[in-house]
Amino acid sequence: MSRFGRFHTPSKSNVTKVSENGVLYVDWKNVDDLRRMMTPNGKIYGRKRLGTNAREQRLIAQAIKRARFMGLLPYTSATL
Repeated sequence: MSRFGRFHTPSKSNVTKVSENGVLYVDWKNVDDLRRMMTPNGKIYGRKRLGTNAREQRLIAQAIKRARFMGLLPYTSATL
């Protein structure tokens, strides 16, 4: 067993970007990155799994919600 226990998190990628003004943001149009932060059923992974801090997690959640509203991401899986 690995030192991380039963579940091993793959390498953590940083989806937050810094704009020219120095503002931290997450692009809601980048669906591939946002989809990796969700379970197959459509739930958002927690901070411990993603390796983000509280501010980044709020930005990620807001970006996923915006992408869902625009129809880029599903609210739930279609197999329910």
